[in-house]
Amino acid sequence: MKESNLTRLEEFRQLKKKIRGSEEHLIVGIDVAKEKHHAYFGTATGKSLLRKLIFENNRKGFETLLHRAGAIMRQEGLTKAVFGVEPTADYHKPLGEFLIHSGHSLVLVANGAVKQNRELLDGRWDKNDTKDCANAADLISQGKALYYDLPDLKIRDLRNLASLKKKLKAQEHSLRMRIRNHLVTQFFPELDEYYGHREGENLAIVKWCLNPAQIAAMDFEQFFQMEYI
Repeated sequence: MKESNLTRLEEFRQLKKKIRGSEEHLIVGIDVAKEKHHAYFGTATGKSLLRKLIFENNRKGFETLLHRAGAIMRQEGLTKAVFGVEPTADYHKPLGEFLIHSGHSLVLVANGAVKQNRELLDGRWDKNDTKDCANAADLISQGKALYYDLPDLKIRDLRNLASLKKKLKAQEHSLRMRIRNHLVTQFFPELDEYYGHREGENLAIVKWCLNPAQIAAMDFEQFFQMEYI
Protein backbone atom coordinates (compact mmCIF):
# COMPACT_ATOMS: atom_id res chain seq x y z
CA MET A 1 0.00 0.00 0.00
CA LYS A 2 1.41 3.37 -0.99
CA GLU A 3 1.91 6.25 1.43
CA SER A 4 -1.06 8.15 -0.04
CA ASN A 5 -3.37 5.21 0.67
CA LEU A 6 -2.05 4.92 4.23
CA THR A 7 -2.74 8.62 4.74
CA ARG A 8 -6.27 8.27 3.40
CA LEU A 9 -6.91 5.30 5.66
CA GLU A 10 -5.74 7.19 8.73
CA GLU A 11 -7.88 10.19 7.77
CA PHE A 12 -10.87 7.87 7.42
CA ARG A 13 -10.30 6.43 10.90
CA GLN A 14 -10.13 9.93 12.37
CA LEU A 15 -13.29 10.91 10.51
CA LYS A 16 -15.19 7.95 11.97
CA LYS A 17 -14.20 9.08 15.47
CA LYS A 18 -14.94 12.80 15.08
CA ILE A 19 -17.84 13.10 12.65
CA ARG A 20 -20.69 12.70 15.16
CA GLY A 21 -21.97 16.14 16.08
CA SER A 22 -19.15 17.89 14.23
CA GLU A 23 -19.76 21.57 13.56
CA GLU A 24 -17.00 21.90 10.98
CA HIS A 25 -17.98 19.25 8.43
CA LEU A 26 -20.12 19.55 5.33
CA ILE A 27 -21.61 16.15 4.55
CA VAL A 28 -22.55 15.39 0.94
CA GLY A 29 -24.58 12.24 0.38
CA ILE A 30 -24.65 11.07 -3.23
CA ASP A 31 -27.01 8.60 -4.86
CA VAL A 32 -25.23 7.25 -7.93
CA ALA A 33 -26.81 6.42 -11.27
CA LYS A 34 -25.61 5.74 -14.79
CA GLU A 35 -26.00 9.21 -16.32
CA LYS A 36 -26.87 11.62 -13.50
CA HIS A 37 -26.20 11.62 -9.76
CA HIS A 38 -28.27 13.18 -6.96
CA ALA A 39 -26.56 14.93 -4.06
CA TYR A 40 -27.76 16.17 -0.67
CA PHE A 41 -25.80 18.70 1.42
CA GLY A 42 -26.11 18.80 5.19
CA THR A 43 -24.22 18.92 8.47
CA ALA A 44 -23.37 16.34 11.09
CA THR A 45 -25.83 18.06 13.44
CA GLY A 46 -28.74 17.29 11.12
CA LYS A 47 -29.12 20.66 9.39
CA SER A 48 -30.17 20.50 5.72
CA LEU A 49 -28.29 22.97 3.53
CA LEU A 50 -29.29 21.86 0.03
CA ARG A 51 -31.76 19.05 -0.43
CA LYS A 52 -31.12 18.24 -4.07
CA LEU A 53 -28.40 18.83 -6.63
CA ILE A 54 -28.50 16.82 -9.85
CA PHE A 55 -25.23 16.63 -11.73
CA GLU A 56 -24.02 14.63 -14.72
CA ASN A 57 -21.67 11.68 -14.54
CA ASN A 58 -18.80 13.48 -16.25
CA ARG A 59 -16.00 15.89 -15.37
CA LYS A 60 -18.18 18.96 -15.87
CA GLY A 61 -20.77 17.51 -13.50
CA PHE A 62 -18.12 16.66 -10.90
CA GLU A 63 -16.77 20.21 -11.03
CA THR A 64 -20.32 21.51 -10.54
CA LEU A 65 -20.58 19.37 -7.40
CA LEU A 66 -17.30 20.76 -5.99
CA HIS A 67 -18.21 24.33 -6.87
CA ARG A 68 -21.53 24.05 -5.03
CA ALA A 69 -19.88 22.35 -2.04
CA GLY A 70 -17.28 25.12 -1.81
CA ALA A 71 -19.94 27.84 -1.96
CA ILE A 72 -21.98 26.22 0.82
CA MET A 73 -18.91 25.77 3.02
CA ARG A 74 -18.01 29.45 2.70
CA GLN A 75 -21.60 30.49 3.38
CA GLU A 76 -21.95 28.28 6.46
CA GLY A 77 -18.43 28.71 7.83
CA LEU A 78 -17.56 25.01 7.44
CA THR A 79 -13.94 23.99 7.04
CA LYS A 80 -14.09 20.33 5.97
CA ALA A 81 -16.17 18.30 3.55
CA VAL A 82 -16.80 14.60 3.28
CA PHE A 83 -18.50 13.02 0.28
CA GLY A 84 -20.29 9.69 0.56
CA VAL A 85 -21.62 7.48 -2.23
CA GLU A 86 -24.02 4.57 -2.25
CA PRO A 87 -22.46 2.46 -5.00
CA THR A 88 -24.48 1.27 -7.97
CA ALA A 89 -22.60 -1.15 -10.26
CA ASP A 90 -19.40 0.66 -11.38
CA TYR A 91 -21.06 4.03 -11.98
CA HIS A 92 -19.49 5.54 -8.85
CA LYS A 93 -15.89 4.87 -9.91
CA PRO A 94 -15.27 7.90 -12.19
CA LEU A 95 -16.66 10.23 -9.50
CA GLY A 96 -14.71 8.45 -6.76
CA GLU A 97 -11.42 8.69 -8.61
CA PHE A 98 -12.02 12.37 -9.43
CA LEU A 99 -12.78 13.30 -5.80
CA ILE A 100 -9.83 11.39 -4.36
CA HIS A 101 -7.36 12.77 -6.89
CA SER A 102 -8.73 16.23 -6.12
CA GLY A 103 -7.80 15.70 -2.47
CA HIS A 104 -11.31 15.31 -1.01
CA SER A 105 -12.53 12.87 1.63
CA LEU A 106 -14.70 10.12 0.18
CA VAL A 107 -16.47 7.23 1.90
CA LEU A 108 -18.79 4.42 0.90
CA VAL A 109 -22.26 3.86 2.33
CA ALA A 110 -23.41 0.24 2.18
CA ASN A 111 -26.61 -0.49 0.26
CA GLY A 112 -27.94 -2.62 3.12
CA ALA A 113 -27.35 0.14 5.66
CA VAL A 114 -29.21 2.64 3.46
CA LYS A 115 -32.17 0.29 3.23
CA GLN A 116 -32.34 -0.25 7.00
CA ASN A 117 -31.84 3.42 7.83
CA ARG A 118 -34.56 4.54 5.42
CA GLU A 119 -37.34 3.23 7.65
CA LEU A 120 -35.77 4.68 10.79
CA LEU A 121 -35.64 8.17 9.33
CA ASP A 122 -39.22 8.22 8.12
CA GLY A 123 -41.48 5.19 7.79
CA ARG A 124 -43.16 6.83 4.82
CA TRP A 125 -39.96 7.12 2.83
CA ASP A 126 -39.89 4.90 -0.20
CA LYS A 127 -37.01 4.29 -2.58
CA ASN A 128 -36.17 7.46 -4.51
CA ASP A 129 -32.99 9.31 -5.45
CA THR A 130 -33.55 12.50 -3.44
CA LYS A 131 -34.30 10.77 -0.17
CA ASP A 132 -31.59 8.14 -0.63
CA CYS A 133 -28.81 10.71 -0.85
CA ALA A 134 -30.15 12.40 2.33
CA ASN A 135 -30.25 8.96 3.91
CA ALA A 136 -26.61 8.38 2.93
CA ALA A 137 -25.63 11.71 4.50
CA ASP A 138 -27.41 10.75 7.72
CA LEU A 139 -25.46 7.50 7.92
CA ILE A 140 -22.18 9.35 7.39
CA SER A 141 -23.08 11.76 10.22
CA GLN A 142 -23.42 8.70 12.49
CA GLY A 143 -20.01 7.38 11.45
CA LYS A 144 -21.65 4.45 9.64
CA ALA A 145 -19.52 4.52 6.52
CA LEU A 146 -16.89 2.34 4.85
CA TYR A 147 -13.43 3.12 3.58
CA TYR A 148 -13.35 3.88 -0.15
CA ASP A 149 -10.54 1.73 -1.47
CA LEU A 150 -8.74 3.05 -4.56
CA PRO A 151 -5.77 0.76 -5.23
CA ASP A 152 -3.03 1.38 -7.79
CA LEU A 153 -4.05 1.34 -11.43
CA LYS A 154 -2.18 -1.93 -12.07
CA ILE A 155 -4.11 -3.65 -9.29
CA ARG A 156 -7.41 -2.27 -10.60
CA ASP A 157 -6.56 -3.48 -14.11
CA LEU A 158 -5.74 -6.94 -12.74
CA ARG A 159 -9.02 -7.05 -10.82
CA ASN A 160 -10.95 -5.99 -13.91
CA LEU A 161 -9.28 -8.69 -16.00
CA ALA A 162 -9.99 -11.33 -13.35
CA SER A 163 -13.62 -10.22 -13.23
CA LEU A 164 -13.87 -10.32 -17.03
CA LYS A 165 -12.35 -13.80 -17.13
CA LYS A 166 -14.91 -15.00 -14.59
CA LYS A 167 -17.78 -13.56 -16.63
CA LEU A 168 -16.47 -15.06 -19.88
CA LYS A 169 -16.06 -18.48 -18.28
CA ALA A 170 -19.65 -18.30 -17.04
CA GLN A 171 -20.85 -17.35 -20.53
CA GLU A 172 -18.84 -20.16 -22.06
CA HIS A 173 -20.35 -22.69 -19.66
CA SER A 174 -23.84 -21.34 -20.37
CA LEU A 175 -23.35 -21.71 -24.14
CA ARG A 176 -22.02 -25.25 -23.76
CA MET A 177 -25.07 -26.21 -21.71
CA ARG A 178 -27.42 -24.63 -24.24
CA ILE A 179 -25.76 -26.66 -27.01
CA ARG A 180 -26.12 -29.81 -24.96
CA ASN A 181 -29.71 -29.23 -23.84
CA HIS A 182 -31.13 -27.85 -27.09
CA LEU A 183 -29.13 -29.50 -29.87
CA VAL A 184 -27.54 -32.72 -28.63
CA THR A 185 -30.62 -33.98 -26.80
CA GLN A 186 -32.80 -33.25 -29.83
CA PHE A 187 -30.66 -34.52 -32.71
CA PHE A 188 -28.07 -36.87 -31.17
CA PRO A 189 -29.28 -38.13 -27.76
CA GLU A 190 -26.72 -40.96 -27.78
CA LEU A 191 -23.95 -38.37 -27.49
CA ASP A 192 -25.38 -36.85 -24.32
CA GLU A 193 -24.07 -39.71 -22.16
CA TYR A 194 -20.47 -38.83 -23.11
CA TYR A 195 -20.85 -35.06 -23.40
CA GLY A 196 -19.16 -34.11 -20.14
CA HIS A 197 -16.12 -36.37 -20.53
CA ARG A 198 -14.33 -35.01 -23.59
CA GLU A 199 -16.19 -31.81 -24.28
CA GLY A 200 -13.82 -30.51 -26.97
CA GLU A 201 -14.38 -33.57 -29.13
CA ASN A 202 -18.11 -33.47 -28.50
CA LEU A 203 -18.31 -29.84 -29.62
CA ALA A 204 -16.42 -30.79 -32.79
CA ILE A 205 -19.05 -33.46 -33.48
CA VAL A 206 -21.82 -30.92 -32.93
CA LYS A 207 -20.08 -28.47 -35.24
CA TRP A 208 -19.34 -30.80 -38.16
CA CYS A 209 -21.65 -33.78 -38.03
CA LEU A 210 -24.53 -33.54 -35.58
CA ASN A 211 -26.51 -35.99 -37.69
CA PRO A 212 -25.53 -39.60 -36.68
CA ALA A 213 -26.27 -40.81 -40.22
CA GLN A 214 -23.54 -38.49 -41.49
CA ILE A 215 -21.04 -40.09 -39.09
CA ALA A 216 -22.04 -43.58 -40.15
CA ALA A 217 -21.23 -42.73 -43.76
CA MET A 218 -17.69 -41.55 -42.93
CA ASP A 219 -14.42 -43.42 -42.76
CA PHE A 220 -13.03 -43.50 -39.21
CA GLU A 221 -9.92 -41.51 -40.19
CA GLN A 222 -12.07 -38.80 -41.72
CA PHE A 223 -14.28 -38.67 -38.61
CA PHE A 224 -11.28 -38.62 -36.28
CA GLN A 225 -9.78 -35.59 -38.03
CA MET A 226 -12.97 -33.55 -37.50
CA GLU A 227 -11.78 -32.47 -34.05
CA TYR A 228 -8.76 -30.68 -35.49
CA ILE A 229 -10.43 -28.85 -38.37
